[in-house]
Amino acid sequence: MDKNPNDQFLQTPLGESARYHTRRQFFGKALRGVGTLALASLLDQSLFRGAAESALASPHWQGVIGSPHFTPKVKRVIFLYMAGGPSHLETFDPKPKLAEMDGKPMPSSLTDGEQIAQLQGEELICKAPQFGFRPSGESGQQISEVFPYTAAVADDICIVRSMVTEQINHDPAHTFMNTGTSISGRPSMGSWVTYGLGNESNDLPGFVVMTSAGGGQDQPISARQWHSGFLPSEYQGVPFASTGQPVHYVDNPLGVGHECQRDVVSSVRELNEIRDEVVDDPEIASRISQYEMAFRMQTSVPELMDLQGEPDYIKAMYGMNSLDGSFAANCLMARRLAERGVRFIQLYHRGWDHHSNIKGGMETAAGHVDQASAALIMDLKQRGMLDDTLVIWGGEFGRTPMAQGTGRDHHINGFSIWMAGGGIRPGMTYGETDDLGYNVAKDPVHVHDFHATLLHLFGIDHTRLTYRHQGRRFRLTDVHGRVVRDILA
Repeated sequence: MDKNPNDQFLQTPLGESARYHTRRQFFGKALRGVGTLALASLLDQSLFRGAAESALASPHWQGVIGSPHFTPKVKRVIFLYMAGGPSHLETFDPKPKLAEMDGKPMPSSLTDGEQIAQLQGEELICKAPQFGFRPSGESGQQISEVFPYTAAVADDICIVRSMVTEQINHDPAHTFMNTGTSISGRPSMGSWVTYGLGNESNDLPGFVVMTSAGGGQDQPISARQWHSGFLPSEYQGVPFASTGQPVHYVDNPLGVGHECQRDVVSSVRELNEIRDEVVDDPEIASRISQYEMAFRMQTSVPELMDLQGEPDYIKAMYGMNSLDGSFAANCLMARRLAERGVRFIQLYHRGWDHHSNIKGGMETAAGHVDQASAALIMDLKQRGMLDDTLVIWGGEFGRTPMAQGTGRDHHINGFSIWMAGGGIRPGMTYGETDDLGYNVAKDPVHVHDFHATLLHLFGIDHTRLTYRHQGRRFRLTDVHGRVVRDILA
């Protein structure tokens, strides 16, 4: 009988492997080998010099959708997140009728059967807006006198007065605003965007989060607000600090040298690969990818945080002198992150929960954020970046027209945000609440609609960016959402 021409091949080590491994296992092992080589090259760059030098910087993730579904208007977003629920009645939604009814009972026709957080069973009394409003800019948009800097950029922003959400308490409301559901464990909007479109930066994460506080009760913010949920973990937000060590656990521990760290990482990698033989876990590839990013960040993050090249007039425009953890410092860092290709930047300011002393609390909180928010708009604009950057200002809900002592309770039936930048019509006000600021009276914008519009500006059809998990396809807008086209340029 003639010899099988494959016999000689089957006697080789590769042939032995082919004999006992499926096609899927073969490719899985091959890909792990490529990942191992990439990690080894990053830990010891004396390996693979010469022609392979340019390959050390791994190509960044291009996104699952490949090409946008239609022409994008923006490349990145900076979300100035006012955690705690800023009152629309003291910011962007003037209510003369509410002022007239100060101290009088709220009409029961509005409040009967409605969700109320802490005023249940209490006598509901109208509370007048605590600040006057003035027409601002050529557009004449009505903005509270407690926001003089924002008033100066009135012609650059679009105020939405008709936002609606579904969760009456802080933590679930944050979760709903960030993930489109109150169910914990779902991906945040920043994770969806970076999963769909990828990261423009090779040496910084695609999704960065920074926090500051001041002005009221500093409600805690859970890390799940920027988590990737069931998406691969490399798409979750990375917290940055503007004081001390910018990113935790990126630098080598004290006393641990380069060679020692390489031994530790190599050993962990080998243990992970052993485990992967059993469970075929795709998170192994994510871990290797994150090791690569962490290595590159050891160089990129110190350069990012070095403000020596920033002119004094820029720092003065933001109202800051150093990286002191303030909202102003974080806004300047947001612009620097945007310049370096970070796709989604979220700045939380915890200080807007005003159940008491809303007048003093609003003055203090606005004092922390007003100048820097406006400076960010002006800075992006003068650099030509506002055209392809979306800036959002707002919180998880608003506050009640009813008094809670000297403050206001949580309110979900109508509240305000503003947006500016690429694809948004500037100098306009959209939507209305009723005369007392209780319910939306015209052009409601649900959180699902907000998310659909956000993805639309990135060139994404929100119904087509999905991820299969536990037998069904999930998306940021679930089964809801419409694009709010009237605010689009």
